Amino acid sequence: MLTTPRLVLRRFRPSDSPALIAYRSDPQVARFQSWTLLDAAASLAAGDPDEAGWFQYAIERTADRTLIGDVGVNTHENLMQAEIGFTLARPAQGQGYATEAVTAVLDHLFQVRGLHKVSAECDARNTASERLLTRLGFTLEGKRRQHTWINGEWTDDLVFGMLTPEWINQPE
Repeated sequence: MLTTPRLVLRRFRPSDSPALIAYRSDPQVARFQSWTLLDAAASLAAGDPDEAGWFQYAIERTADRTLIGDVGVNTHENLMQAEIGFTLARPAQGQGYATEAVTAVLDHLFQVRGLHKVSAECDARNTASERLLTRLGFTLEGKRRQHTWINGEWTDDLVFGMLTPEWINQPE
């Protein structure tokens, strides 16, 4: 479990299922993602955040104990690099929650677990995610043209990366 001034990032619970399905099914949220209901069910039973493979943190707002999103971490089998992704329910967007949650996860990955690199990808049309990654100090490493088939169309993906010194040495 990770905590911030306004959030708790924790393991999903079975009782989270309706909220998870609701925000992941919102057409404006799902536009940039290829998640299915089967994927949602798998999140509820995801493994260990300190081992290789995917782990999905539930983002809970402490003020009202509401599930408002998730941050996924896919740790490589070498345990030295990972990929992250994040999703926020539409009513929680634009309030700094994604920045707060992703910052907590990056702190944990770089400072506690000692990872060398964290990567992220986003649909090139998802300017909010692109801005968040850039603001946090990620470097745009490339653009994969028409790389992902999602919701009946080919989309471009932006690929970002951050190395340990880039995170550790950032000005506060």
